Amino acid sequence: MLLLGCIKEVTDYELAVSLPNGLCGFVPVTQVSDAYSKMLTKQVAQGETLEELNSLPDIFSPGTLVRCIVTSIEKSDNGRRSVKLSIDPKKVNKGLNSTALATGMLLSGSVLSVEDHGYLIDIGVTGTHAFLPHQKAKNYIKAVKKGPDLKIGQNLNCLIVEVKNEGRVVCLSIDRSEVAASIATERQNWALSNLLPGLVVRARVQKVDSHGLKLKFLSYFTGIVDFMHMDPEKSVSYSPDQVVRACVLCVHPTARAVRLTLRPPFLHAGGAPRPLPGQRVGAVLEEATVKAFYKQFGAVFELDDGTLAFARLKHLSKTRKSFKPEEFKEGCKHKCRIIDYSLMDEMCIVSLKHQVIEARFLQYQDIHTGDVVQGKVLSLKPIGMQVKVADGIRGLVPSLHLSDVILKQPEKKYNIGDEVKCRVLECNPGGKKLILTLKKTLVQSKLPVLSNYEDAKPGLITHGFVVCAREFGCIVKFYNDVKGLVPKNELGSEPISCPDKVFYEGQVLKVMVLKCEPQQERLLLSFRLSSKPGPEDKWKCTPKEKQEVKYQIGEIVDVKILKKKDNGLEVSILEDEDNVVAWIPMLHLSDFVATSKLLWHCLQEGDVLPRVMYLSDKGEHIILSRKSAVISAVQEEQVVRSFSEIQPGMLLTGYVRNVMPFGVFVEFPFGVTGLAPKVSMSDKFVTDTKDHFVVGQTVIAKVMSIDEEKQRVLLNLKVSECSSGDSAAESFALLNQYFKELKEIRGLLRRGEPSICELVPGKRVHLVVQDVREDGSALFSDSSASGLTVTATRYHLGDKNIAPGEKRKALVLHVDALTSEVYVSLREELLKQRPKRVSMRSVFGFVSFCLS
Repeated sequence: MLLLGCIKEVTDYELAVSLPNGLCGFVPVTQVSDAYSKMLTKQVAQGETLEELNSLPDIFSPGTLVRCIVTSIEKSDNGRRSVKLSIDPKKVNKGLNSTALATGMLLSGSVLSVEDHGYLIDIGVTGTHAFLPHQKAKNYIKAVKKGPDLKIGQNLNCLIVEVKNEGRVVCLSIDRSEVAASIATERQNWALSNLLPGLVVRARVQKVDSHGLKLKFLSYFTGIVDFMHMDPEKSVSYSPDQVVRACVLCVHPTARAVRLTLRPPFLHAGGAPRPLPGQRVGAVLEEATVKAFYKQFGAVFELDDGTLAFARLKHLSKTRKSFKPEEFKEGCKHKCRIIDYSLMDEMCIVSLKHQVIEARFLQYQDIHTGDVVQGKVLSLKPIGMQVKVADGIRGLVPSLHLSDVILKQPEKKYNIGDEVKCRVLECNPGGKKLILTLKKTLVQSKLPVLSNYEDAKPGLITHGFVVCAREFGCIVKFYNDVKGLVPKNELGSEPISCPDKVFYEGQVLKVMVLKCEPQQERLLLSFRLSSKPGPEDKWKCTPKEKQEVKYQIGEIVDVKILKKKDNGLEVSILEDEDNVVAWIPMLHLSDFVATSKLLWHCLQEGDVLPRVMYLSDKGEHIILSRKSAVISAVQEEQVVRSFSEIQPGMLLTGYVRNVMPFGVFVEFPFGVTGLAPKVSMSDKFVTDTKDHFVVGQTVIAKVMSIDEEKQRVLLNLKVSECSSGDSAAESFALLNQYFKELKEIRGLLRRGEPSICELVPGKRVHLVVQDVREDGSALFSDSSASGLTVTATRYHLGDKNIAPGEKRKALVLHVDALTSEVYVSLREELLKQRPKRVSMRSVFGFVSFCLS
């Protein structure tokens, strides 16, 4: 089947071609021309670039009309069909022979070679040599702006101006004015076997109906003009026997079917269809008016700017069963979204489907570097993972980016069909190239996205990933292939002799920009972030830079809160004549991370905190801790004061200082630190270290080994390895401390949020339904819960149908004082149950979890 198409997109490997009736096809790079394919083969065989071989973007431009022949229709795994095309003149013009060639004929040709006085053109006719003089090409070359000469493989719309030696030699012209004036006539002896798309003919209307016109042309040919290809300004004025100018759109010789168009841009050979004004693809229109409905095809709409649009049947409703034809009478209005533009039909393609209208992405142009996207795993290959982001949008997660650490067997972590959350590293809409990352640190990062050198201002801190570690330092990459150097002296606060043994490819780290030269694309970075104030440095101790140290580690003091900061409390030590100012980090308010945040939320400036331990003096400020387990360990001398005191087998109480992909760093009182490698972190298999530990968490660690030369300590955090002989007593002490702190929090909450203190898990309350959400959950209100958000999920509504204003009995499940949210249940089986006694085994399990 032969078709007239319009080039929509050009990539290095194929042409995307707009076809009539909203279809789209693809021309592979091997189907451009015979001469171009031979040059490709030669380049592959030689293994080096040929100067005379130009890329497809250098030869073709979007908006150019081309004659195509369908070579195959392929069906993908998801049922979508892909139309494969060829524009090779040998295939497009295969119905022609040398004796059939005549002056005035218009046909496709491809540049075969560049000669002194012109070009040899391949027109695909065996035994015929076609020549294009420079004089007949210069106007065209100037107009297309693709260089001073035509290029081998370039597709041309050729007009035969002279035929010699019974068709063995023909002279051609591609002059735009000559081509535009050409018209096919009976004298050119066109037959159905060699009739070509793109020919302009004079035709007579034979029949007019609601679906289009039937025309007669070239004496004995008949063809159809469908409703999409009538001239919009004359669509109601056509009548039998009317003479019109038409262009052949497609020819199916075996089916003896010819389709034509009456749209003005095609009525002069070599013309070009109008592009979509304003790049409106993706726009959502609140009201589109139905102009006509065709029950076998779809509906034509008039948009807000007066242009026409078409929606296929499958895009008029969610399913065939839900489709209602009466909603598409002329004049009816619908909400729709422009999903494409058909160049060959000069018409927008729209969809009325809710999921399409609400879709975040429709095309690659909608995606931006740094966007966090949801996708579905399509395949796993050695180079990485292919992910479907949306219909027609696919991305690649390189193997380096499948996880924060390198995965040797990614198939054990990911399965085909899995939903994954990715971040866009690079997006090139022109080349339909989308590179994604699954590194959790990058996906969840709240730091600025560095996607161009102009944004790399000195002092900027962001996340990057190591792509190279050598003796000179590390190369760190960001988004859009932006990369920079971390020199050896900026790798850390301590000298690092062998960077390749400390850092690894793919490692995600925080980096700070030191210097950037955007024009030269040079970027100097540092892993040393200390020049910026850290979490514990964002406060001033006293008007003096340093304070005299009066206290010893482990000494207990009472303090008064001076200021609340985002990450801790600035306090003054009571009963000290010099009013010494100190700092309590938020995570040192309790052994329990969640309780620490609650305490910080409830405490106010002016409150007094008793029994706080002096933990360390970092030169310019004093650090205090309220962690009960750490205080007990210091007071009972279950600590080491220096590296020399550490012995393998010791059980030490400390707190998590940092969580890395390869393990957890634990700090103990008196400043000793150790590393618990990933394999020694938990009795369970550890995929992601951040799923098991958080910074500030109190832990009991067992010393596994020490390296005196490098001053390194290896630890074990497995619960099975870290229990002491009297674990029951330790568990009860810790549990008692937990409930004591909860009681303290409840007392503090009564000062500002008394209502939340009355709601405890297990309490039965009467509530009024306020709203029922789309996801099935419900919101409640009551005088006893003023200022609180009371929610029941769809599951906890049970099988009850509720409506706003109804009163319901509910059971409190959970109270979140930080967010002022209360979760309740209306399920009868829970409301009828009596509270159960907690077994000792569950108590021990809870305590072990809290500590490890």
